[in-house]
Amino acid sequence: MDYQSTLFEAPVADGLSLAGLTRRELGQGAWVDVARTWLPEADDVFATLAREVPWRAEKRQMYDRLVDVPRLVHTYMVDEPLPHPVLERAREALSDHYLPELLERFRTAGCCYYRDGRDSVAWHGDTIGRGSTHDTMVAIVSVGDPRRLQLRPRGGGESVSVEMGHGDLLVMGGSCQRTWEHAVPKVAAAGPRISVQFRPFGVF
Repeated sequence: MDYQSTLFEAPVADGLSLAGLTRRELGQGAWVDVARTWLPEADDVFATLAREVPWRAEKRQMYDRLVDVPRLVHTYMVDEPLPHPVLERAREALSDHYLPELLERFRTAGCCYYRDGRDSVAWHGDTIGRGSTHDTMVAIVSVGDPRRLQLRPRGGGESVSVEMGHGDLLVMGGSCQRTWEHAVPKVAAAGPRISVQFRPFGVF
């Protein structure tokens, strides 16, 4: 593998404790939580996802032509088994922890495979569905090479950058999907990275 794996992962109770989360208030009711090296067995999770997820390439309309979406994708819908047991446990741990704020459980898992530095995702918010009108959460687990997630207020303003490393967790909450946008920009060089985005039902 091309990425730098963690030689010594910090010991965590049951591997999925959320006691070490740090929250950053972004303004306008938006916030992000971050936990470093949160996911246990991150090397094995990466290898399993790369091998077993039925990745597909998508195309999108760009003016008068169809262009390739610069990443591979797949979504596990409600009640579909996830390809690694650690991800099942992660979804349950996140659901239990955030239930008092979110008032519902994480139900789906979208997967993105960034094969190298040329793969990216443009500025957007997850505003298809209830995210366009209601506060919600999107929890992102990253495995593989570190990549930078950028956030900026809709309509302009100072951006925030968070580097997501191997096994890191980032949760976008509150009004984040409506009042902020996020992106993973292209970089000159990077190894493969896979992100898993846990969402409540009806948020895309």
